[in-house]
Amino acid sequence: MYIADQAWPDLEDYVESESLAVVPLGSTEQHGPHLPLATDHLIAEGLAREAADRTGFLCTPTVNVGVSTHHRQFHGTMWVDPPAFRDYVESMTRNLAYHGVDRVVFVNAHGGNVQHLREVGRRLRDDGTAYAIEWMWDESIPDLVDDLFEHNGPHGGPKETAMIQHLAGDLVREERLDDARDGGVVDYGRNTGRTFGARTYYDAVDNSDNGVFGDQTDATAEKGEQLFEAATEQLVRLLEWLDERAFEDLAPKPHVEPEPGSRRRGAGSTSRRTGWPGR
Repeated sequence: MYIADQAWPDLEDYVESESLAVVPLGSTEQHGPHLPLATDHLIAEGLAREAADRTGFLCTPTVNVGVSTHHRQFHGTMWVDPPAFRDYVESMTRNLAYHGVDRVVFVNAHGGNVQHLREVGRRLRDDGTAYAIEWMWDESIPDLVDDLFEHNGPHGGPKETAMIQHLAGDLVREERLDDARDGGVVDYGRNTGRTFGARTYYDAVDNSDNGVFGDQTDATAEKGEQLFEAATEQLVRLLEWLDERAFEDLAPKPHVEPEPGSRRRGAGSTSRRTGWPGR
């Protein structure tokens, strides 16, 4: 159920009986010469709305601009600073909690958002407001992604190309797929952008002249449909699993206490001044 399509009285039954919401998040940033800037948020919204339709859970509007400063050298890329992004998403999730939602899945399609969504989830869990977790579509189906593409890539590669071919094929510049491959980095591996074990890059352009990785010519709408269906299935299973959990089981565990008689004499003494364990 997409919340923005509802009139407020029509949500009464939902907020009385359900406590789960899906929040899609992506970015508006370069995805090479062949894909639209909307790539990430189109994927996130497509998956979130499909899973919500299949389960009946609430889906919010999409957060279209994320943490994308590492793509800033390319025309049209938009971004917000990480603290602003975290505060916005946290505030939005607290808004959901006000209406009775106590568990949230951030359906994310942009790698730059991951660590910040994890931080927001920790804040909300630690103060008992909600249990919020980040879900990244390609990480839910890694074996399928590997099986479908010989030369995959983390950004603008065949997996994202195939997904957009399936979801919004008219936005893919098919005549530029060869250019995307030839002007980017086809063989992306664990040592790409590393020198003696250190990451020596900060921006996408440091590694790829046109901002993308992998072999985009290996993508098809049919492969995109396979990815979409498999990822949606995983998301549906996650939502159903989360809905079945008691909220107290999702809360932080209590402080660990030693078993009686297990402490050595003098160990674990507490400083009277600070309250922290003494040395």
